[in-house]
Order: sequence, then structure tokens, then C-alpha cells
Amino acid sequence: MTLALILFVLFYILMLAVQQYRPWVALGGAGTFLLLGKLGVYDFTLADAARAVDFNVLLMMAGMMGTVFLFIQSKMPARLAEELIAHVPDVRWAVSVLALLAGFISAFVDNVATVLMVAPVGLAIARRLRISPVPVLIAIAVSSNLQGAATLVGDTTSILLGGFAGMNFFDFFWMEGRPGIFWSVELGALASLGVLFWLFRDQRQPVHVEVETKVEDDVPTALLLLTVGLLIAASFLPEPSGGVLHLLYTLRSGLVCMGLCLFGVARACWRSRSLTPLGETARALDYDTLLLLFSLFILLEGVSKAGVIDAAARMFHSAAGDEPLRLYLLLVAASVGLSAFIDNIPYVAAMLPVVQGVAALMNGGAGIEPELFYFGLLTGATLGGNLTPIGASANIAAIGILRKNGECVRTSDFLRIGVPFTLAAVLVGAGSLWLFWGV
Repeated sequence: MTLALILFVLFYILMLAVQQYRPWVALGGAGTFLLLGKLGVYDFTLADAARAVDFNVLLMMAGMMGTVFLFIQSKMPARLAEELIAHVPDVRWAVSVLALLAGFISAFVDNVATVLMVAPVGLAIARRLRISPVPVLIAIAVSSNLQGAATLVGDTTSILLGGFAGMNFFDFFWMEGRPGIFWSVELGALASLGVLFWLFRDQRQPVHVEVETKVEDDVPTALLLLTVGLLIAASFLPEPSGGVLHLLYTLRSGLVCMGLCLFGVARACWRSRSLTPLGETARALDYDTLLLLFSLFILLEGVSKAGVIDAAARMFHSAAGDEPLRLYLLLVAASVGLSAFIDNIPYVAAMLPVVQGVAALMNGGAGIEPELFYFGLLTGATLGGNLTPIGASANIAAIGILRKNGECVRTSDFLRIGVPFTLAAVLVGAGSLWLFWGV
């Protein structure tokens, strides 16, 4: 087990140190554990690795990436932003509404894609009003990070949780007779909106925006809405006993997302009488994230086979004892602190089996249901990224847009918004989760 732990820590550090090569580092780690299994060091085979890969998650992510690209190309997000801003009285309200829009979109669309959709509108408004676009785009980024945890398809970490815990789209709203994480995220969003309103309290310049953007195609919007609707419907399908139908059942969410994406791409190719939309959509997919997740599934299974996950669970249990509230607070605090500096995707992927293990050790070894702790982990890991400029990909994307437009973004500029925003969202969101699920 010691060797496995050393190797895992080494590969994790390398993933943090060379961010641009993270997928290849993770793939190298997966290959290392497969080699050790082949040599007989651990009981880890190629068949174990194949079973560890959640192809439903990978298909779901790839399909959503393609559909979101078509949605952005349709210019519907920009149109929505202009429609909303045209009905607000001043800059304070404009920033808050843009943040709300970013949050709403991010509940169903990847956070970085959300920033790419909404940020240009915020940039244009700031220029028109002759105010700094820096706080505007930071507000958009942190709001999109928060709402990523609201639904199954809102963020990579949400998709990871759904795949690991067997949760469906509806479970994020209502699960086992109790409110899901969606409602705690929304309560946190309301609290953080109050923070934004207070931070921009002096920005009372009137706003005058014309609705100029024309939506070029309504079908991508319909496809995105249909994806969400079918994911909900698929969650109610009865599980077949076996065979091909059971295989299709295990891949149902991924097949829904990928099927609608392919339909949208095929339609775009037919309309343009060329394969250009296919090439553009293929290039828009985030292959690095897909390869990273594929590799992490195998790497973490190898680590689990070596006994590291069980040891980590025992360590958390020794720190928290049999007190659920102590474990919950420990998970939320650790996730917020760590996710401020490290990417939350490998962190959540590594911690999900640990949380499952420590929940099984609670209550004198009888175990307790892990859902509260899963939601606490996801809440902390999602919100922690808002504490620093490098804590989340959406932050990096927003800062990159600002720098490309000649703006200087200081760390203090980000902290002035990110810290109070995060504190309000964590206290209200995590607190309401405990009230809903406290055991």
C-alpha cells in the first residue's frame, strides 16, 4: 500500500505542477498501476481497468460539449443577456442580472462555456458605460462556478458524482424524500447575490442597451432543453435485469446527450451543405478533460485495489469519530480550502470513494447513508475555486478575456469579490444542506 500511496501522491503533484500535461500524467499513472498489476504487485487487471471507466459519464460530457458549442454559435446566450440588461435601471442591477444569467446557464452548461457566452456582453456594457470590466467579469465567473453544482449536467464534478453514486438528474432536486443539492445552491446564490449587490452599491449609472443580437438558429436551444428533459425522463426508466437492454440502461444518459448532439451536428451539416459544422464541433470538444477523466477512472481503481482508499477513509473516520456533523464540516472546510488552489476535478474524483468508505465506517461500523457527505464534498469543491484567481477554470477564462482586452487583473481585485461571495454561499448553502439532511 505504501508504494501505491507514494505513486498516487507523485502523479497528483505532477498533475498540479504541469497543468497543460495533466491528462498525459494521469494516463501515465493509470499505465503504471496496470503494469504493477501485470507484474503481480497488485491484483489489478486490464479487465478491472475497463470496468472502472464510466463510459456513461464520458459520453454525457462529450455530448453536452457539442450541444453547448452549437448553442453558443446560435447566439442565443448573447440575445438573452441583452434582453435582460435592457430592462434594468443601473449598473448595479446590470452586473447582478448578468451574474444571475451566468448562474442559470451554468446550471446546465459547463462553467467555462458559460463565461465565454456571457463575458463578451459584460465587456461591451462596461465599455459603453466607461467603467472597469474587471469586477463585472469576475462576478460572472464566480457566479457560474457556484451554480455548476446545482444539477447533474452543470459541471464535470457533478457528472462525476452522478456517475459514482448512481444519481439521476432528478436526484439533484429531490432525493430520498429530502431536498437535493439544487435548493441549497440556490439559497447560496441568493445570499451571494446580496453580496454582489452590496459590492456594486456605488455603481448607479443608468444603463441603456439596445437588443441587437439576432438568434441565427433556435434548434440548438431546443436541443439543450430537450437534453435536460430526456435526462429527467430517463431517470424514471425501470432497470432491466440483464443483457443488451441493461447495457443500454447503464449508458442511457450518455446516449441521450450524444444522440441529440449528433442530431444537431448532422442538421447543421445538412443546412450548410458541407461537413464544416462537424469539424468545428469536433474541434470544440475538450479532449484534455475527457482523457483526464478516462485516465483518472483507471488510476483511482488501481489505488483502490492497493488499499489506499480504505486507509484514507479510516484516517477521516479517526479525525471525525462517529459524529456526522464533524465529518460534514471537515469535508466542506477541507474541500473549500484545497479547491482554492488545486483543480476540483481530480480532487472530487479522488475523494468520492473516500467519502463512501468513511460513511460506511460511521455509526460504530454499521454505516450511514453517504449522500449528505457527497453533497458537502461537491459544495465545498465547487465554491472553493472562487477564493483565488487560479481556483477554477472559469476564473482563468475570465481573466484571460480581460487580459486579451488590455485589462490588468490584480489578485486583490479578485479577492475583493471572490472571498465575500464564497463565504456567503458556503455558509448559507452548506448550512441549508445540513438542515435538509442532518442525521
